Amino acid sequence: MTATRAEHCVIACAEAWRGAGEILASPMGLIPSVGARLARLTFSPDLLLTDGEAMLVGPDGTVEGWLPYRRHLDLVTGGRRHVMMGASQIDRFGNQNIACIGDWAQPRRQLLGVRGAPVNTLNNPTSYWIPRHSRRVFVRRVDMVCGVGYDHADGARHHRIPRVVSDLGVFDFATPDRSMRLASVHPGVSVEEVREATGFALTVPDEVPYTRDPTPAELRLIREVIDPENTRAREVDR
Repeated sequence: MTATRAEHCVIACAEAWRGAGEILASPMGLIPSVGARLARLTFSPDLLLTDGEAMLVGPDGTVEGWLPYRRHLDLVTGGRRHVMMGASQIDRFGNQNIACIGDWAQPRRQLLGVRGAPVNTLNNPTSYWIPRHSRRVFVRRVDMVCGVGYDHADGARHHRIPRVVSDLGVFDFATPDRSMRLASVHPGVSVEEVREATGFALTVPDEVPYTRDPTPAELRLIREVIDPENTRAREVDR
């Protein structure tokens, strides 16, 4: 079976939680949600999933326990949650903006607002999912820092950005200055295509692998168990 681009993105997101142990996964977006559930059903069976309100749930939505807000905050501030957020802008050090475009004092466009991004990024691992990779999103410098990047995180004990996943590839910060590196490209994507769609100079290894293919068992879970309605195609239709 040949995987779609969306399914490679699911795999890339799922890999963010590989071997995570008993931590709370907080995926934001359709593809990260499918990825978290796939991770729970395969290589991260101890992963905790939530309905976003007050319950711990299984991959099929079955209620497994109660998660009161106080307990949720304990997980958030103690490094025991790994959230995958979106980003309207992200820069080479992983600073994320979801608040506004332009000068924050008089923005050209108002977005979601800072929300919980500072708490997320300073207190627990935070990855990012970006369904439309472009120079408008991958920018030299974000207009406002909401999620904290490596150049602003001195002394934050639980700060970590394991990966950034876009519809073109996977990125990490495994460089001496903790700037963004191209870790893999999805099948059908070239390194040059990624460079052209990025508004800053990426670190690019001499050899860039492809994002791994889903196994036949993983494809069956994605297509028949987790997402039979193909909601993933709403974010990546390839």
